Amino acid sequence: MSHRSITVTEAARHFSDLINRVRYRHEGAILLKGGKPVARIGPVGTATTGRELVERMNDHPWLEPDEAELFASDVFSARDNLPPLQPKWE
Repeated sequence: MSHRSITVTEAARHFSDLINRVRYRHEGAILLKGGKPVARIGPVGTATTGRELVERMNDHPWLEPDEAELFASDVFSARDNLPPLQPKWE
């Protein structure tokens, strides 16, 4: 499914067309407010279930043990280098 970015104002002005694109063309949109993404609209039922994810993963080759260790190391390193979360309401 493809997504295009449109402003919230544009989405409001062309809401019927937006819904028709979602329903009949299976297109989605990222809604922007002040140039920043605030919402995504798309067809219902396009989410991947856990079962579908497992089936897709089984179609791909597994990492070798040394590759898996390097990948895990990269993930932990990236996680350790994230800035602390700051609630926006403080």
